[in-house]
Amino acid sequence: MNINWQVMFMRSIEVQILGQNYAIKSDEEEAYIKSLARFVDEKLKEIYTVAPNVNQTKATVMAAFGIADELFKLRMEQENMHRMIEEKTKILSGFLE
Repeated sequence: MNINWQVMFMRSIEVQILGQNYAIKSDEEEAYIKSLARFVDEKLKEIYTVAPNVNQTKATVMAAFGIADELFKLRMEQENMHRMIEEKTKILSGFLE
């Protein structure tokens, strides 16, 4: 019998996005899950502010695209910082030799 222990310890956390209630199953802290829901809710509200007549599916895709854009930019920034740290470390280690 194959049991996924992580699933067994997940709890249901109630959140609200655009007035809809969702039960999110997670082993993360409740405050963290609720902050994610607020973030998604804010992104969707931003879209509806600019395009009030857009349907929910398109608004959701637009919000997902915006969030993905933020994530990718942050990842690129992190990679650049990591590369810069590696270069500076090589330079500094050269002084110690």
